[in-house]
Amino acid sequence: MIYEFNNCNLDVARQELRRGGAPVAVEPQVLGLLQYLIRNRDRVVSKEELLTNIWNGRFVSDSTLSSRISTARKVIGDNGDQQQLIRTVARRGVRFVGQVEETALSRKGNEVQAPRTGVPARPDRPSIAVLPFTNMSGDPEQEYFSDGVTEDVITALSRLPWFFVIARNSTFIYKGTSVDVRDVGNDLGVQYVLEGSVQRSGQRVRISGQLIDASTRNHIWAEKYDRELNDIFALQDEIATSVAASIESTLLEEEVRKLVTNSSENLEAWDLVARALSNFWKLTSVHSEVAISLLQQAVERYPSYARAHSLLSFSLLIANHMGWRRSADDSRHAEHLARRAAELDENDSWAQMTLGYLAFVERRTDDAVRYFRAAIDLNPGFAAAYGCAGWALAHDGRSADAIEYLQRAIRMSPRDPFNVLFLAGLAAAYYIAGSYNEAIDCARQAIQLRPEHLGARRKLCASLAQAGLVEEASIELDQLRKMQPELSLAWVEKSIPYTPVPMAHFLEGLSKAGLVN
Repeated sequence: MIYEFNNCNLDVARQELRRGGAPVAVEPQVLGLLQYLIRNRDRVVSKEELLTNIWNGRFVSDSTLSSRISTARKVIGDNGDQQQLIRTVARRGVRFVGQVEETALSRKGNEVQAPRTGVPARPDRPSIAVLPFTNMSGDPEQEYFSDGVTEDVITALSRLPWFFVIARNSTFIYKGTSVDVRDVGNDLGVQYVLEGSVQRSGQRVRISGQLIDASTRNHIWAEKYDRELNDIFALQDEIATSVAASIESTLLEEEVRKLVTNSSENLEAWDLVARALSNFWKLTSVHSEVAISLLQQAVERYPSYARAHSLLSFSLLIANHMGWRRSADDSRHAEHLARRAAELDENDSWAQMTLGYLAFVERRTDDAVRYFRAAIDLNPGFAAAYGCAGWALAHDGRSADAIEYLQRAIRMSPRDPFNVLFLAGLAAAYYIAGSYNEAIDCARQAIQLRPEHLGARRKLCASLAQAGLVEEASIELDQLRKMQPELSLAWVEKSIPYTPVPMAHFLEGLSKAGLVN
């Protein structure tokens, strides 16, 4: 969905605000507030409703709320005195009063269509988004449990090659919010939406699920399951089987079950991994360390649990990539963990993913792509594996293939926090292909998503210089040096896994921007 008002354009799918055609940097909470007010512009929205839907019911001071509303006004050209767009209604709340036009299609931009599409094109096979299951236990500490159930259902459905399943990270942006399934269908470009709830009490668990046609809001299937906690693994598979059978009557339940991997590991092992994942996907330094600690416990207590090994391996590599940890020992340990996971379970897609990443940083592109493709074969809905394959190909100068993989990753998970990496990968692919304007645009999109992403900033500097915008490149380089004081041409050549020909091209651009050894 695209909202246009007062010379502004709010693209819901891309989570991007433009004013006068130029992108505006907006923190996610303010963007969510603005989007909620626009969507409910037919009425006054109370403070309590905002706290429930934007802050998930957490306590927020009046001054904080006022500050967010003030910021929302500022970014769209309004202010507290005029209140031409966002109006405060005394003792009742706030209301968006501007004239809004809605459109189902995004503006046509450059060739990077996947991250720019307001309503992604529907795939030629059944497509589904699994929304985060609601925690009905009355205990906030059980959020990780309902999230873990959701993630396993997504994984089970993703293994079915006849489904197009939106990746976990794009559906979890709806967590804790009240959404219209039609909006979800439009935002993510899917035909079906699966909603559910989880209630855990002692050794019993109740899971409810309902499958909805996003375009008509018709309920296709609904079921409740009351089971012992130890049945949780079989239950997740049963839900996936029921969903598959409801969407495509020609699918045989027995065939579906063959493609879904049951976990027979101890429930505590699954519990530790579920807690770890709820932290890992937040993609912050603090949460990363919590996730690593929990996964280390899982590996130590359950040395035959493949998933704990592979996820710990990948978590260590991502922490290193993001600069949260700096240890050569982590890379060696990650490789050992990934190979052990592959030995324990040859169908573990995360093990293949990690081995591919390790090959990529060692500039063994063919090996890296082979591992990433193996991960995709095991899990056809693995958006991150498509993205990583694109990264490896981009750094080897295979731009056309890289762009195809990266656009596929963004289409599979259009609201994914990892999209900052995929956009940076697109910037690299376009740069190596000599399409500098497209590279600039992708790098800027990545920076807007995560301003501290140094790789995107390096690509922006080189692309600006190659496009003849040397003065602007120099300004960007000055900013980058403040964020990365050790940056030099020698550091780039040593640290960034370009193969020789693309590396020479990248160094040329950085040199034009003013970077020296």
